[in-house]
Amino acid sequence: MSTPAATQDRELPRLVRAMAVVERVGNALPHPFWLFWVLSAILAVVSAGLAAAGVAVVAPDGEPVAVRNLLSGDGLAMAVSSMIENFAQFPPMATIVTVIMGVAVAERSGLLAAAMRAGVARVPASLVVFAVAFAGTVAHVASAAAYVILVPLGGLAFRAVGRSPILGIVVAYTAIASGYDASPVPTPNDAIFAGITTAAARIVDPAVVVTPVGNWFFNIASSVVLALVITLVTRVVLAKRPDLDPDPDAPDDDVAGLSLSAAERTGLRRAGWVLLGCAVLLAAVMAPEWSPLRGENGSVVESPLVEGIGAVIALLFGLLGIVFGRAVGTIATAADVPKLMADGIRQMAPVLALFFAIAQFLAYFDWTHVGDVLAVVAADALRTTGVPIPVVFLMVLAVLTVVNVMVTSGTAMWSIAAPVIVPMLMLVEVPPETTQALFRIADSGSTAITPMSPYFVMALGFLQRYRKDAGIGTLASYTLPLAVAMTAVWTLLFFAWWALGIPLGPGAPVR
Repeated sequence: MSTPAATQDRELPRLVRAMAVVERVGNALPHPFWLFWVLSAILAVVSAGLAAAGVAVVAPDGEPVAVRNLLSGDGLAMAVSSMIENFAQFPPMATIVTVIMGVAVAERSGLLAAAMRAGVARVPASLVVFAVAFAGTVAHVASAAAYVILVPLGGLAFRAVGRSPILGIVVAYTAIASGYDASPVPTPNDAIFAGITTAAARIVDPAVVVTPVGNWFFNIASSVVLALVITLVTRVVLAKRPDLDPDPDAPDDDVAGLSLSAAERTGLRRAGWVLLGCAVLLAAVMAPEWSPLRGENGSVVESPLVEGIGAVIALLFGLLGIVFGRAVGTIATAADVPKLMADGIRQMAPVLALFFAIAQFLAYFDWTHVGDVLAVVAADALRTTGVPIPVVFLMVLAVLTVVNVMVTSGTAMWSIAAPVIVPMLMLVEVPPETTQALFRIADSGSTAITPMSPYFVMALGFLQRYRKDAGIGTLASYTLPLAVAMTAVWTLLFFAWWALGIPLGPGAPVR
């Protein structure tokens, strides 16, 4: 009779081979920057063929829309004359730069790292899994820094309560990777996704604006549910694995690294009071129906506050970072603040370069009307065949999940998919925020198991501190049960949310 360990040993080589195939195929893809120029070239050829064939559709407003040839003289003139304008008017551009400047102050002052340590320090053994998992969802506000800070902290937190640091690393990494788009706190990614979704939705309705908090209510619930799923699967499945003991010569980490200094505790306390004060002040300003931050007829949903939520988030993070930095000494003078903001923008440089390529591709896609044609044809097919919307959701989720294994950049994948999927579903009365929520699940679920993610390799490095023989298949075998369970439960949560008709965020009905 085979033992669980023997079965595990047989399955691991299969997983290693599968991950090797994924890695080879993924490595064959060009960098996302060049991928969008390749896609632009393909779009040009396709548009020329469709235009020559006279392909046209009737738009929702009753006007005929014909495909335009990007390889024509008009297409070349448009591409050359609008290149700078396309980049400058790329929807996420201004919002993400603004948000990053505020978040950079909070991150580089040490506030976010201290908050993460405070979240997992001195947690009882019975709650350590949930605490690390939930901290992983909150940590998304720090973007890529979440992996660097929290993954090793997860190992320390588990060791501090007498549990395997290997398990702590796996829990922290999977919570961040497979729950990346489920943060209870608005993040820079929310601004990026909202901008891309807005651009795609305007193919159908030029007046649509998707805000960075368009999925906020759903994100809050998702973060709690995913943390509970991680806790359950860790206790029922992962904790029973026989290979959780570190190597005999593994480093004996000093768990005192979780402790906060007196200055850090003071800084967190002051930042907490400032956060509370800002919340009370904002509530007081918004209370009167005549408030200048309210919209027409006293609306809170369609108001200057919600429209400018990116700036509000940036100001809040910047203020909290300044308060904390002054307490711990990382911000000594007023001149330090713009330096930290500039550091944040420098970190964004690779993303801004990618934005340039994406902005051109989306502009070409819009000018050729290929997106309009695809959306109308697909929507008509859905109506004709009578495929239930939940089935369409599952199909979209399955396709995007597979693509995410190869294209791990959420920005790149959504920029490719949104111009088709968002308008298509809008034409069958699915709001763009709902499609974006579905994308969040696909963009997160498989991230923890794909070796194409640079953070997978980083997590493997942390794991090898405790198990020198650990490889790609080893980490994937740890994360696979968590990732599958998280994706399944998150999908069920989405369908329950949709069925009950709960708003996804302020001013964002689910259907």
